[in-house]
Amino acid sequence: MEYTPRWQKSTFSDGGEGDTCVEIATAPGGIALRESTTPATHLRTTPTPLAGLLLHIKAGGVRTTS
Repeated sequence: MEYTPRWQKSTFSDGGEGDTCVEIATAPGGIALRESTTPATHLRTTPTPLAGLLLHIKAGGVRTTS
C-alpha cells in the first residue's frame, strides 16, 4: 500500500495565502516537512527534533537574509 501524505500549511506561513509556506504531514515513522515552492523535496524527522527546531525558531534563533 502506497502512502500519500496529507499536507497542512503552517500557521506561521506568509500571512496565509502566499506561495511561501512550510507544510507538514505525518509520515511512516515520523513527520514530513516541505516548502511549498519545492513540493517534491521532503524532509523527514521525528517529534523530538522538530520540537527543538520550533523552540529555536520561536526564540528568534533563525535569521534569513534577502
